[in-house]
Amino acid sequence: MNTMQDISSNGIYSANNSIKPVNFYCSARGAKTVQLAGDFNHWHPILMNQREDGWWFIQMWLPHGHHQYRFLVDGEPTLDLHATGTTRDEHDEQVSLIAVG
Repeated sequence: MNTMQDISSNGIYSANNSIKPVNFYCSARGAKTVQLAGDFNHWHPILMNQREDGWWFIQMWLPHGHHQYRFLVDGEPTLDLHATGTTRDEHDEQVSLIAVG
């Protein structure tokens, strides 16, 4: 059986305990600010970095599972057109969904 040791807890490695870098991109040419808010940061918006080509970018380290999020383009909630899907949050508002494996 192929297993990896989780050095931090001396347990068997499990995808459920892993975190992975996830890149978020938002096309918002002309926007003054684009932020990312999701269940992974308690819905506290984080400023994304603007690239020269008009795209906004941020990399987040997320644990295994499904995560809800949205972009805030100049403060306006915006769905991610490249998301795994959409769902409803606890306020019944539509949000983007990403699966991290």
